[in-house]
Amino acid sequence: MTEHEMNAPSNMKSMYTWITALLALSSSVGSFAPPLPDVGRGGGLAKPRLARSSVFVSAASSPSTSSPAALSDDEESQQPWNWDDVTPDWELDCYSRPVLVDGKKKLWEILITDSSGNMRIRRALPSNKVNSREVRRAIEEIIDESEVKPGTVRFFRGAMFNMINIALSEIDVIAKPSRCTFALAQWIEERNRDVYPKMRGYQPTMSGIGGIGGTFLDIRTAVKLPDALRGEKYAFVGLPLAEFIEGGSISNENIGAGRLCLVDKTLPADAYVQGVVILTSRAKALASWLAGTEVAGVKADLRKRELVMETDIDNQYLMAKLDDDQRREAASFEEGKDAMGGLHFISVQRDENDDPAGFWLLREIPENL
Repeated sequence: MTEHEMNAPSNMKSMYTWITALLALSSSVGSFAPPLPDVGRGGGLAKPRLARSSVFVSAASSPSTSSPAALSDDEESQQPWNWDDVTPDWELDCYSRPVLVDGKKKLWEILITDSSGNMRIRRALPSNKVNSREVRRAIEEIIDESEVKPGTVRFFRGAMFNMINIALSEIDVIAKPSRCTFALAQWIEERNRDVYPKMRGYQPTMSGIGGIGGTFLDIRTAVKLPDALRGEKYAFVGLPLAEFIEGGSISNENIGAGRLCLVDKTLPADAYVQGVVILTSRAKALASWLAGTEVAGVKADLRKRELVMETDIDNQYLMAKLDDDQRREAASFEEGKDAMGGLHFISVQRDENDDPAGFWLLREIPENL
């Protein structure tokens, strides 16, 4: 054990051990490890195990908490919560829901939560008052009534970008167009599943129309990462979900420059979370850059044979081109991601013997919110 490891906190040692063990089982750059048996189903966590084989891909030439029950239609913002648990990082959505009011007008709602998912506030918005002035007024009222004031307000919906951006520009907050609205997405999913179908005027055919970007065809093209931020190697790895929940080794205190999204408590603790480890001599620079942007996740575009990093509200950066074998491994990565509701992670480190300079637990937000 090195002096650095001896002086590291015990939870950092555990995280460091997991990442190192996974990378040690990976093949050298440009090749793939032989498939390993799927030992991630059932049983305990007696020793580190891979859910899938790890693989290096040559670079391209770019807090666990449970969520409260969703507010019913008439509860508005009256649900009590502990303000000590509310964060100043707020998440906002303003959009029509799959419900017709009086049989003819769409139900419009403003939903506001914080990054912990503890605070949940809903305000109905008359369909003839859907404009930036009314949205600003509603947000200002909510802020005035709140014991914890927001420093940052994130919003993910591209179709509402102009209206929300204008509304927030006149409020003393930092507005961030971002898909890192994990608590908000979880709440909207709950309302789509449990609340709207029980409301009078529910229209199932309206559900999911618009989505994140408000378009049905993704025509974006990934751009290359700046040369100074490009990783030399990438590896697909898996970590047990148990490492991210209470009692696990990974927490906000030991991830460096990073962030951990909410974890759905219904997911099995012995399941594996798929991730990508970026190995680069510029680990600190890349981790700092990612911390300054709104990194939303990693996606394998199997049709274009590309490994892509998603940031902000709709930006994409090309990480790697995939050959046939790499494409198969990327397909397994996407399958594992889907099985965990989009949950996955990114770890940035200098090499397989170094602890992460940055670590992000992320969730791919569904397109049909």
